[in-house]
Amino acid sequence: MFKALINKLTGSKTPSADFSILNADMHSHLIPGIDDGVKTVEESLELIQAFHALGYRKLVTTPHVMSDYYKNTPEIILSGLEKVKTAVANAGLDMELEAAGEYYLDEGLLNKIENNNVLTFGDNYLLFEVSFINPPDSLNDLIFKMQVQGYKPVLAHPERYPFWSNNLDEYQRMIELGVLMQLNMNSLSGYYGKGAKKISEKMIDNNMVHFLGSDMHNVRHMGALHKTSTEKYLNKALQLNLLNNTI
Repeated sequence: MFKALINKLTGSKTPSADFSILNADMHSHLIPGIDDGVKTVEESLELIQAFHALGYRKLVTTPHVMSDYYKNTPEIILSGLEKVKTAVANAGLDMELEAAGEYYLDEGLLNKIENNNVLTFGDNYLLFEVSFINPPDSLNDLIFKMQVQGYKPVLAHPERYPFWSNNLDEYQRMIELGVLMQLNMNSLSGYYGKGAKKISEKMIDNNMVHFLGSDMHNVRHMGALHKTSTEKYLNKALQLNLLNNTI
């Protein structure tokens, strides 16, 4: 049933973008039942099969970590990853799987960083997000603490924060501080609204994108990704010096 739904939403047309250029996705929610991503191993497996069909050969899944809501620990995340890896192996699917976290900037994150109680990917990259409502007061402190501990900060979906949507200078300031920018591909088709689409295109035009991520949560996101594959700015982004294929 789930596979049929994927086929219905994605259609039979071959995506026009060559996702195999990326090789790896580094932002998704494919461990069942621990955040707002997939709910079952079956859903996870179907989405991983869909990634494989697009040309991906490595997925770093990144469950939400929030002190008051998604209280995921490295142990919880890695235990869930093993269940998914077992399902993928049993299905005979050639896909490399790893896990990190998408860390929310809250009162507990600095403590996690200071105690090295975080999961990173690639060259010690640490994926983090901030509130969609207000700009964070402690962002500079967070960036500094990450770097002191040897982490390389990666800001998840910067194009989706409305308080920065008309301020490329703020993105440039963060980049100069050493923050890497991870763009959600579906922003390019307007999935998250016209504002996110506009700032995404500006970031690509100004070479401010270091990673492309799917931020895959469910089958609707996979259907949207197929639609995004026709966007000219996605193909333009794929020509940037992205870090996806280095992880």
